[in-house]
Amino acid sequence: MVNYNMVRNSTGQLRFNFVVNVLDGSFFGAALGFASFVAVIPLFVSNFTESATLIGLIPAIHTVGWQLPQIVTASKVTRLSRVKPMVLFMTVQERLPFLGLAALAWFSPHLTARIVLILTYILLVWQGFGGGLTATAWQSLIAKIIPIRLLGTFYGVQSAAGNLLASVGSVLAGLILMAKSSPVDFTLCFLLAGVSMFISLAFLAATREEETTAEEGQARSGSYREHLKSILKEDRNFRWFILARMSTQFSTMGFAFFTVYAVREFGVPEFIAGILTGLLMGTQVTANPLLGWLGDRRGHLRAFQLGVLAATISTLLAWIANDAQWFYPIFILAGIANVAGWTAPMAMTVDFSRNSDLPAYIGLANTLIAPSSFLAPVIGGWLADLAGFKLTFLTSTITGLLTLLILYFGVSDPRESLKVESERTAT
Repeated sequence: MVNYNMVRNSTGQLRFNFVVNVLDGSFFGAALGFASFVAVIPLFVSNFTESATLIGLIPAIHTVGWQLPQIVTASKVTRLSRVKPMVLFMTVQERLPFLGLAALAWFSPHLTARIVLILTYILLVWQGFGGGLTATAWQSLIAKIIPIRLLGTFYGVQSAAGNLLASVGSVLAGLILMAKSSPVDFTLCFLLAGVSMFISLAFLAATREEETTAEEGQARSGSYREHLKSILKEDRNFRWFILARMSTQFSTMGFAFFTVYAVREFGVPEFIAGILTGLLMGTQVTANPLLGWLGDRRGHLRAFQLGVLAATISTLLAWIANDAQWFYPIFILAGIANVAGWTAPMAMTVDFSRNSDLPAYIGLANTLIAPSSFLAPVIGGWLADLAGFKLTFLTSTITGLLTLLILYFGVSDPRESLKVESERTAT
């Protein structure tokens, strides 16, 4: 069991690990640009079905696959003195499916639509759950090799680099889809995604991890499941944090409908929709390192609160908008909210525990919000079908305000209690 407070990294090793893991994230982002879960893969699937439900499941499988299995591996990660071997074994499972998609796209003209769809969704589930089974070990590895004072900055820089290369990959994918005919077009996109994934893996494999001696942990009665229950029962602050993360999924559910609403309600032309998407991506690239830096210096709770505030104002503006010009600030605020919703909670989770319980906290913080992540876009779409997009935006705004209340009055900065624990350990 690793005490993450006691791991020491030399300046040279820290710099090396920082760089190779940012490069890992960069090429991972490029892969997700070539095979986007909101653009390229849905477009591929749309060639074989007109079902909006099936197409809508694609990003949902990716999100839930990342979140849901994380608690499954927490017990094993807790007992490891070196985490990287598990990370490398598991992460192959989230990378190989892209090569499988390339092969499927190439042979798709010779297969029935039903077979193509079945195989596509098998590969998507494999990829999603492969990521989820990797996630706890990967986050624990990052918490081990990156000091807590730099964790937010690291996640911010890595996410910014990933978003930047994802933008490049998306543009190249668009050019490929325009220039090439089927099945070469999608085959090439998925193949480039797979190659990028394994370049990313090479950088991840270069990570230098020190072996740590297992600690004498406190005696635990009952199963690991009972231990997880005891964490939730005893750590009130963590419970409120989980509740805030669940609520956040609903405060951002309106984001998925901004572009469609702008086109339908205000007649925004496609090229302006593209500019708005670029503005969103540019905001995320810029905001990632800034919010990471803010979290490291002022606490990740502050960055989280700022992100939820941006989300709330964004959906509020969408609700009251009476002109297409409103969507420029709406998309900028949505970009800030997306960044804070990823970087801040992931770094903040580490602040709840730097001892051998960290994998359990990571697993709980992600697995427990998986149902909300799945339900939020479904409910958002149902509300839009029921009474129009404005009802979805209004509901998002109300849940955003509720989330802010939870964060301001229910959640305290866990870094403060962590400092006390570290000082007590040092003495």
